[in-house]
Amino acid sequence: MTVQALLEFFGELRSGRSVKAEVASWLQRLDLASRASAKVETLSKGMSQKVQFIATVIPEPKLLILDEPFSGLDPVSADAIRSAILDLRRHGVTVILSTHDMQLAETMCELHLHDLPRQEGARRNPQLNSGSIWRGHHTGFRSGRHRCRAAPARRRADPRSGQVQELRLARGADPQDVLRALVEQARVTSFSLMKPSLYDIFMRIAGPAAEEANRASA
Repeated sequence: MTVQALLEFFGELRSGRSVKAEVASWLQRLDLASRASAKVETLSKGMSQKVQFIATVIPEPKLLILDEPFSGLDPVSADAIRSAILDLRRHGVTVILSTHDMQLAETMCELHLHDLPRQEGARRNPQLNSGSIWRGHHTGFRSGRHRCRAAPARRRADPRSGQVQELRLARGADPQDVLRALVEQARVTSFSLMKPSLYDIFMRIAGPAAEEANRASA
């Protein structure tokens, strides 16, 4: 079947009405209008992904479940799908999606963190369960592992420049104490205090440090 015929077939099957206008609108929006007469089997993975998305939203569901909707998409197409999902959400559609992209999940979704098997180890280990991250730019830091009494953590350098330091603060630590300790060892040019990202939380629960905590508590 052609792209247009397939979308009209599934749209009418699921909604019980003519969807020709909606199909044309979605094909235009997702830059597939020029492929409307193409056979579905000739499409690339990214184009097929967009066709599947259109087929899913044409019947105007109130609950939309998407499994890796950005897989195989170039940045322009991914941005178009992201915009479409957010528009649907603004119009009252509940969207559940799975993704390996932590930043995307954090920026698009209302997060509900469910208990994981390794989470108990993270709760028992104060280093894994600390609340804030100190990030600073510096010059002249000595190499190797850096420890500060107020912020027990491994140094994590930015691979792009090697001049960015991140330290996970122990619960109750004073950021000013951390800054004073670091200034003694390097020239700090900027710093900021941040809440952990979804990536940080995931690595804290499921990463190597969590494995060590589980083994230590076993």
